[in-house]
Formats: sequence, C-alpha cells, structure tokens
Amino acid sequence: MSNIIVNKLDYLRIQKRINEAIQKKTIDASEAEKLMNELNSATIVEPHEIPNDVVTMNSVVTISFAEIGKQQEFKIVYPDEANFKEKKVSIFSPVATALLGFRVGDLIEWMLPGGMTKIRIDRIIYQPEAAGDYTL
Repeated sequence: MSNIIVNKLDYLRIQKRINEAIQKKTIDASEAEKLMNELNSATIVEPHEIPNDVVTMNSVVTISFAEIGKQQEFKIVYPDEANFKEKKVSIFSPVATALLGFRVGDLIEWMLPGGMTKIRIDRIIYQPEAAGDYTL
C-alpha cells in the first residue's frame, strides 16, 4: 500500500468513530481493521498542509472502475451522514476506505464485496481543505 496523506482532524475523528462503532458493534471487524491499518500507515499533516489533489473527508470525487470503465461521483462522509440517494458514502464503506488519502490519477487495487477491483481517482470536484474549510 503506498503512503497516503490524511489531515490530523480527519484522522482523530475517524479513529473516534471507529472506536464508537466497535463498541456499538455497528462496524464489521475486518472493515474496522482495514480502515485502522490505512490510517496508521498514513502521513498525518495539519489540514492546511493537505495538497488539493488528495481525497479527504467531505471530498466530492469522481472515480472510475478500471475493469468496466464505469464512472461514479460521490461525497465521502462520516457514517451518520451517509445517504445513498444523495450520493454520500460512509468512510466505513470499502470504496471510501480505499480512496482516503490517495491522489487524483492514482490507481488503487482494493477488495470490494464483489472481489478485487482497480479504482482510479479521476477528479476531486470539492475538497474542503482546498476551499479553505479546515474544520469540516
């Protein structure tokens, strides 16, 4: 797994939500472990130090699935904000976990429920840090 970049505020908030979800048994243990491993391997920086091409919490991204060419756009949110109809995907979902901290143009191999897939980050439509929204 290549080194990802996560801002300190996102890191702390995600860790807190993982711990809460583990206690409430609302997250699958293997998904919690994947997300914790990803966070623990990350370079942690202050929110204002995040490059504008890195996927962060509350980013709106366009991705494509390399094998089938299907493109998808969604916002990565905390679990309590997830809403499929509004294209808001929880950080606890495999695809959001796969994208966090990676950059536009990166091709990521990730195990999804349907099997191993390659996801390319095509574009970040909105990134809070790039917009100056450091506390979202």
